[in-house]
Amino acid sequence: MSSLLKYEEYKAIASDLKLPSLSFVDGEFRPSVSGETFQSINPATGQVLANIASCNADDVDFAVAKAREAFDDGRWSKMHPGERKAVLLQLCKLVEENQHELAVMESLDSGKPIHDCETIDIPEFIHTLSWHAELIDKIYDQTAPVGSGAISMVVREPIGVVGAVLPWNFPLLMLAWKIAPALAAGCSMVIKPAAQTTLTALRIAELAVEAGLPKGVLNIVTGSGAGVGEPLGLHMDVDMVTFTGSTVTGRRFLRYSADSNIKKIVLELGGKNPCVVLDDAEDLDSVAEQVCAAAFWNMGENCSAGSRLIVQSGVKDELMERIKVHAKAWTLGDPLDPSNLLGAMIDKGHFEKVASYLEVGKEEGYELVLGGETIDGTYIQPTIFDGVSNTDRMAREEIFGPVLSVITVSSYEEAIAVANDTEYGLAASVFTANGKKALRAAQAIKAGTVTVNCFGEGDITTPFGGYKQSGFGGRDNSVHAHDQYTELKTIWVDLSTD
Repeated sequence: MSSLLKYEEYKAIASDLKLPSLSFVDGEFRPSVSGETFQSINPATGQVLANIASCNADDVDFAVAKAREAFDDGRWSKMHPGERKAVLLQLCKLVEENQHELAVMESLDSGKPIHDCETIDIPEFIHTLSWHAELIDKIYDQTAPVGSGAISMVVREPIGVVGAVLPWNFPLLMLAWKIAPALAAGCSMVIKPAAQTTLTALRIAELAVEAGLPKGVLNIVTGSGAGVGEPLGLHMDVDMVTFTGSTVTGRRFLRYSADSNIKKIVLELGGKNPCVVLDDAEDLDSVAEQVCAAAFWNMGENCSAGSRLIVQSGVKDELMERIKVHAKAWTLGDPLDPSNLLGAMIDKGHFEKVASYLEVGKEEGYELVLGGETIDGTYIQPTIFDGVSNTDRMAREEIFGPVLSVITVSSYEEAIAVANDTEYGLAASVFTANGKKALRAAQAIKAGTVTVNCFGEGDITTPFGGYKQSGFGGRDNSVHAHDQYTELKTIWVDLSTD
């Protein structure tokens, strides 16, 4: 992967970009059936980037019909595994060749720092896609131990037409998390990107056809949740929907499934994730650096953000001093400036929501350790409130912004109890120098991913998803993600003689 460009170079790329604005169905860009559009707005400047096709149920019907046609005639689902792999690997090459264009497009559309788009999102998109592509011809099916009178084969088959509804916080990366295993398995797809962030999904679909993906296999239908998401969830010819987003919206897809064809539903939802630091934690500089990354990365617009710092009293004061030092590295400003690690809130509505929690923190009388202010109605400073109780709103509600709540505890047992006292269970971190204590904590914390002495989500080889109200029905990443886009079939061959 190439290195970061200069600020001026990114601005030059931005000024010359040709942005897609139509939906992409059956291998072609198409306007919405109604002809209606909505505005894609740069959250950092308020500039209208493009007028995007505003699709509805008629567009969804057309896209699903084309996806079904592509699946049933086998142009992709029955293609030789090695040929499918080659197409996806070619797409990886095209994404790499267009890396800077895609990174700038992503930054303009989402407010994400170009630094992250270039060093995290694009490389991880390619890695995710290539990993699942390489998996295609390396997974073996099974036979069952049924004795000499029969042979029983247990085989995977692609589930069919998959609907994917994406979030706005990681547009490219979440697209990869969905399309890589689903396309690798042989499915056809109808993708609904978030209305705030549609541009890179459209460009990837165009590149996929250039890479050799047959028409109709990957379709992008742009629009609102009511216009596209709901019809997709209720569609009788969609076999599965995978969704990443809020718990509130996730519940709707379970209802859509019940009210339609009982389609398979996989949900990756919200989190209020604990970062537990115990008295015996070592290298507090490293701990402080990880705490800041957990709280502030991607402007805190991250379902696995470590938004609750649960710190044992014996180490708290020293840790807080070091956190204040490391927080200075999280510079805020123009997302196209590669020196900035924090960009703009995704839109005005979300900015106002996150800003309202700054007022809650001040009204509740917490100690404002850091930040607490907004800039230009667009940016929110990295903010830390100390003295929070785990029963307070600040500790229970998913803020989805760069706001860290500090909760002081006196013992290991209290730390674990507070960590688990939440309706969510997506991710958690624990910092301790005691190996046995670390493993006991990892076992005791009810979360889909628990990291020890670091913040993270694992990698492509490890499943990602949540306990409790943080997830349902499956996991992203790893072989487990690949398998959830397949159905298991038993083929029984009777060998008994007359």
